[in-house]
Amino acid sequence: MKIEEKKVVGLTYELKVSRDEDDIESAPFSVEIRDEEDPFYFLFGQSGLPEKFEELLSGKNEGEDFSFVLSAQEAYGDADDELIITLPTSQFSGERGFSPEMLDEGNFLPLMDENGYSMQAKILKNLGDQLILDFNHPLVGFDLHFDGKIIEVRPATEEEMQHGHVHGDHGAHD
Repeated sequence: MKIEEKKVVGLTYELKVSRDEDDIESAPFSVEIRDEEDPFYFLFGQSGLPEKFEELLSGKNEGEDFSFVLSAQEAYGDADDELIITLPTSQFSGERGFSPEMLDEGNFLPLMDENGYSMQAKILKNLGDQLILDFNHPLVGFDLHFDGKIIEVRPATEEEMQHGHVHGDHGAHD
């Protein structure tokens, strides 16, 4: 069965990222591995991954291997300075479930937007009474190198179509 609209797709893959700055390309390093134990399942057209990712998988069959690179532009684009925001540290109090060690520089804070969607912000600086947070996607500015295998393609159930996500997906929707 091949990958197209209304199909549920199961993949295993390794995702490596690299940066292309000032004509010096960094060696790709691995950021995520989804293996047979924990494959990535998604409803085609609703993976939450960059559009180009689905485009490149479209039409492939179960059992096929895939390998492609998305440029930063095709993936999550460049960092947006407007998404770097300074907030008072008092917003991240113990009452709200934040511990002081969660506020260390370089950590990712699990947050909610006003619609209740989870998002994360990287702490660039902890100034004591203020935090400088980066709300850009963690993979912004990176080229994404995907190497993997299509392990399952099946028709989506009615319920999956309605909800836009897959049962038994322990992936990006938790």
